[in-house]
Amino acid sequence: MQSMLDAIIADFADTADYTGIAVPSARVMTALKAVPRDQYVPQQSRSRAYVNRAMGIGYGQTISQPFIVALMTEALSLAPTDRVLEIGTGSGYQAAVLGELVAEVYTIEIVPELAAQAAARLARQGYENINVRAGNGRLGWPQAAPFDAVIVTAAGEDVPPALLEQLKPGGRLIIPVGKPHGAQMLKLLHKDGQGAVTEQEVLPVVFVPLTGKQPE
Repeated sequence: MQSMLDAIIADFADTADYTGIAVPSARVMTALKAVPRDQYVPQQSRSRAYVNRAMGIGYGQTISQPFIVALMTEALSLAPTDRVLEIGTGSGYQAAVLGELVAEVYTIEIVPELAAQAAARLARQGYENINVRAGNGRLGWPQAAPFDAVIVTAAGEDVPPALLEQLKPGGRLIIPVGKPHGAQMLKLLHKDGQGAVTEQEVLPVVFVPLTGKQPE
């Protein structure tokens, strides 16, 4: 794991001119240390679990590169009392990192099999503050809203309106935006106290597409 953590720190330094974040916080690094990534990748991939790269997890989905997990988490400036919505549970790794940092995590996965696997995996790892369900992430989780932060781990061509609606005033939303398998930009959006939204570009990225229909 230490080699993965060292690679994450190096990537923060290498991308600092773009992201504005030269080093990850101690809180985020402690969370990464606490989550055994080898438990969130397929059995046949466990020998490569701590390589700093994305990996396939089946169903056309991936577990994100550890640096990207760290960067997205860091950019949200999470507090221990926060409630966070994640769109795209995948294997549950990002949710587990969030679960180390905040009070509650609500995570939605569109592939039912992955949602069930992640829920079981997170339960085995002892996370009682992470709620998993299968569904269309574009709709968010209105029953649990509003959220202090929203993280989207798949690329949409725009930001789903429901996710902004479910974000608290003062909240932060991070999402890769762009064409499927094309140019994408990781964006950080802030909602101010009056509900106005501003956005900033964080880093060019490549994510799997955000699926699920946008409601009419």
